[in-house]
Amino acid sequence: VKPGRYTLREGMTVIEVARLLKIGEHRTTRLTINNARTPESLAGRISHQIDIDSLTMLTALRDEELAAELGYDSPESMFSIFLPDTYEVYSDIGAEELVRRMKRESDRFWNDETRRGQLERLGMTPLEAMTLASIVYEETRKSDEMPRIAGVYVNRLKRGIPLQADPTVKYAMQDFALRRILYRHLKFDSPYNTYIYRGLPPSPICMPGRDAIEAVLDFETHDYIFFCARPTFDGYHNFARTLAEHNANARAYSAELNRRKIK
Repeated sequence: VKPGRYTLREGMTVIEVARLLKIGEHRTTRLTINNARTPESLAGRISHQIDIDSLTMLTALRDEELAAELGYDSPESMFSIFLPDTYEVYSDIGAEELVRRMKRESDRFWNDETRRGQLERLGMTPLEAMTLASIVYEETRKSDEMPRIAGVYVNRLKRGIPLQADPTVKYAMQDFALRRILYRHLKFDSPYNTYIYRGLPPSPICMPGRDAIEAVLDFETHDYIFFCARPTFDGYHNFARTLAEHNANARAYSAELNRRKIK
């Protein structure tokens, strides 16, 4: 008899039940993964859907040996293998096996011929692309604007300019309720703070949506290196090629924040 969770239907014969237990036809369930900001929130979302408690799941996500087995330098990087989607999994799947399953799904996604070509154009690994996509996703929920924002960050990376992405400061401070990033926040020392450290953060700062991932892979080619939220608060941004243009945009946005008493 193979241990597991099984569905016994009314009217099954003893022979049918014995065969089921011997063959090991486990019951499957649907697992939906999306919108997780941190490994802790991911573990919680998973535990609410399948029979893995959040602490066990989080332990697997922080397991250095498991990370090394899957080819990562640190457990934080494993967060990048979780792609938003709905998966069919065995009801009694273990935490480590679920991580391995997600790695197989991630490999299948990135081994697509078109995506391999896009990664080559981007000059990034899947981990780096997911990290950039997570920043883009936190900057805007406007899918039509994501490729342009991705292009800004690609330009900055190519020119060696710090990304200076506000969402990375929130992640570094683990304060996602911040509505306004002030100068004192920019000094918070963390490898995730892209105002202090050049290049991409060590790992994604959230689980990006598929639209953000595709936006990074198909980023817009332009010469913008700055952007700032519009003072109209419509979710879109003003883009700039020079610091003078950007400062003017930033002053207009800051003035509107002050007018609305947003601190």
